[in-house]
Amino acid sequence: MAQQMLDEEKLKLITELEIEMMADMYNRMTSACHKKCIPPKYRDADLGKGESVCLDRCVAKYLDVHERVGKKLTTLSQQDEELMKKMSQ
Repeated sequence: MAQQMLDEEKLKLITELEIEMMADMYNRMTSACHKKCIPPKYRDADLGKGESVCLDRCVAKYLDVHERVGKKLTTLSQQDEELMKKMSQ
């Protein structure tokens, strides 16, 4: 029973951290792409075609890099775990 509660607490913490990381990534992406693609002085209320294309590309690149970094970190983490297991044997 106590182990189940511990596992639930770990899962809750992991979920909260993941949500926080995704929110941080979204905020950074929004800020970076806005700064890159939208001029400081708005001319129109709606986005222009060039702005829309720039934002689409910026977001796609940002998400691609985020995915690649995540995969690399996962790989490195797995390698570290394997190394630690070998060292403890």
